[in-house]
Amino acid sequence: MKFAFTDEQRMLRDTSQAFLAAESSSAAVRTASTSEQTYDPELWQKICEDMYWQGILVPESCDGLGLGWVELAIVLEAAGERLLTAPLFAVAQSTVALKLCPQTDIRDALLSAIVGGDVISLAMSDQRSGWSSCGVTANDRSNTTLLSGTARFVPFGAAASKFLVVAADASGSQSVWVIDAAQEGVVTEHTPTMDQTRAMATVSLENVAVSVDQLLADDAASLVDKTLALSRILVVADQVGVAQASLDISVDYTKERSQFDRTIASFQAIKHKAADMMLKAESARSLLYYAACIADAWFAGEADDAALEEAACMASACASEAAFFNAGSGIQMHGGVGITEEYDIQLYFKRARATESFLGRPAEMREALACQLLDGGAS
Repeated sequence: MKFAFTDEQRMLRDTSQAFLAAESSSAAVRTASTSEQTYDPELWQKICEDMYWQGILVPESCDGLGLGWVELAIVLEAAGERLLTAPLFAVAQSTVALKLCPQTDIRDALLSAIVGGDVISLAMSDQRSGWSSCGVTANDRSNTTLLSGTARFVPFGAAASKFLVVAADASGSQSVWVIDAAQEGVVTEHTPTMDQTRAMATVSLENVAVSVDQLLADDAASLVDKTLALSRILVVADQVGVAQASLDISVDYTKERSQFDRTIASFQAIKHKAADMMLKAESARSLLYYAACIADAWFAGEADDAALEEAACMASACASEAAFFNAGSGIQMHGGVGITEEYDIQLYFKRARATESFLGRPAEMREALACQLLDGGAS
């Protein structure tokens, strides 16, 4: 596959990097991540109004841009480079889930709400026995359904006005519902993690009554699997940005730090380490944009489910290790000060470590890929 950015995509990359360089500085990231809201609402509003990134995947019929996965990957990679502390990933993941739901008025209204700047998060897993495990149960009661259970690691859940909740009934059949964050029986609790730059939450439901009007998709097991695969591609874009930024800031540091009357950037061992980091970043980037192209082809009906799952697993395994390797190597290149609060490389290390396990570790991705390739998907 021959791949190159179009002029429009290069312009999108340049404007994204320039905007984030100005708006998502180290000081801004640290301030937003330690604030009570866990992000900067003013910056999010500026992103929504000036950049319109939340509408990249949203169809034009719902006031979105109707662009593709390559464009979204470009923006998310730039966001990863700057550790953007905003709910962009959360709304992108929700957009993916909504696009996979049957087209209804409520689905289109939710997509339009995302374009308008509303934060809608996907609550889909209790994560205790795998990311595809459902922690919320749905019990039918005459004209209503009661949702009870817990969804963990919900991106920017504390900032969300609505949740897309995946629930399973007694037979194991899964469904997707939309609920209001302020609805009776819904409790949202911020969950501290290693990575303070991307807020997570635990959403607990206790007999939350929902009507058929709030049902987005029934018999949704396949929808959940596809949402997971596509969400992994979103995470990969962030990880590629982290890998690249870890390389860049570490090389810049080695050009400033002197030892034995010369900068340590001139040491052969440092050059070899930087070369290894560049190889990791470029390999992950290649798989990211391959996966993004496969995602576009899948939505267009030109690629099958197996190709999508394969691309997502390959990219996730490679990018997870690239981000963690580069951030860890960057700390080594910084020396003892690398892990201290003063330097940004420790923030990238924490983001890399957190995203490494989010939606599946590299070993799990390789196992899924091996099952698919060697024995037709059997576990």
